[in-house]
Order: sequence, then C-alpha cells, then structure tokens
Amino acid sequence: MNFIQPSIDPVILSMGFIEIRWYSLAYILGFLLGIYIIKRLNVIYGNQYSNKNIDSFLIWTVLGVIIGGRTGYVIFYQLNEFLTNPFYLFEIWNGGMSFHGGLMGIIISTLIFAKINRKSFFYLSDLVSIVAPIGLFFGRIANFINTELIGRPTDFYISVIYPSIDNIPRHPSQIYEAFLEGIILFLILLIYFYKIKKYKIYGVISGLFLIFYSIFRFLIEYVREPDLHLGLFFNFISMGQILCIPFFIFGILIIQNVKQKKNK
Repeated sequence: MNFIQPSIDPVILSMGFIEIRWYSLAYILGFLLGIYIIKRLNVIYGNQYSNKNIDSFLIWTVLGVIIGGRTGYVIFYQLNEFLTNPFYLFEIWNGGMSFHGGLMGIIISTLIFAKINRKSFFYLSDLVSIVAPIGLFFGRIANFINTELIGRPTDFYISVIYPSIDNIPRHPSQIYEAFLEGIILFLILLIYFYKIKKYKIYGVISGLFLIFYSIFRFLIEYVREPDLHLGLFFNFISMGQILCIPFFIFGILIIQNVKQKKNK
C-alpha cells in the first residue's frame, strides 16, 4: 500500500519578512511541553529545583540545543564547507542541525546549570532525558512535512511516495523515528522513572536514554537515505550510525557507574 505524502507548505504563516515554519513550531512545542513535564516530574523525583529555576533552565536548553545542533551539523556533516568558509557556522538561515550535536550542547548546558545551582547533574539530566523524546517526535514530524531525511526505496507493502522527490515508494523513515525515538522511548523512560523514583538513583534514566536512542537511530539509519555528500562509510555505515556508537557506550558506562556506587 503506497501512501502519497500530503502537500503541506513548510511555512505555516507568513507575515512579510516574518515566517512561522513547522520546524520552528516543533522546537517551540518541544521546549514548552518539555519544561512543563520537567516541573511535574521534579516534584516527584526530589524537588531539587523551584519552578523559577526550571523556567530559567529553559533558556539554557534552547541555547544548548541550537548552538550544539548547529556546531555538530557543521563539524560532522559540512566540515569542508566550514574549512573554506568559517562563517558558514553562523549561517543558520541556510538550515542544518544535528541531533547528536544538539545532544552534546544540552549535556554541556545542563552540566553548567547544575554546577551553578550546586545540584546533581544526573538528577537534572534524568528529567531532561525523559522529555527529550517529545522534542524528537515533533521534530521528525516536521521533517516529514518538509520532505527531509527521506527513506530509502522499498518494496515493503507499506511505503510513502514523495512527489517532490520522485515517484519511488520509500520507507517513511521520519515516521519510524517519530514512533521509536519519540513515543516508544518516552514510554520506556517514563515507566522506568515511576519504577525507581522512590529510590533516588540518579543517572540510570540518562544512561537508558543514550542506549535506547542509539539503538533505535542506528537501526532506522538502514532504511534512511544517507547524506548525498557523505554517502556510506565503507559502503555500510552512515555518519548518523557512527555518532550513535560513542553515545551508546557512554550510556552503558553511566549505568555501570551508578550500579558501582549503589553497591558501595
């Protein structure tokens, strides 16, 4: 069964020089809903932060994601362009964000914010990890609307045709990611949160996020078109999959470290 991608304008509303795009809306919804849920979970988890603290943390998350996402995209995917034109890093109007770069950015911003407030880094990173899939879900839906990160051709009985690209049935890789990295990952982490919240064991949820996201992303990359200018390394593995490997390892190390401290 082949579905035709609906023709949806990437711009929701245009008012002269101001445009509201689906991708921008995805970021806004992800941040606002994420902060709201963090406030609710904070009360249950240990109530280490006031609502005012969490509101101020919103600015840190936005800066971390945007700066890290843009820097990661340029370094991981457009290094040659950056070396010939260093100012390309600041040309955000040309598009280009890397999730792994944004993840690194938010880890750094969370670490700094926790240090400033003299709180546990893993306490805050656990809360951020739980809500991160919400942003991923909205982001992948926006990718689908914008015809970005399309899937590879397939003869699978359920597929999508992107008329603006070609008439070839393809995997709806953005929908796969929205489902696995968004809905399923959110449910996994939320269920585990309610399972361990009373024990105040901070860090496990952060580790689980890194592990499960890396697994889901690594698998979906096999049905997603690789970046045209990079292709596949060794004709087998994509840049996205390469970046998943260290985060998967870090996730395991975090959980092992938490277990060692618990045993002591």
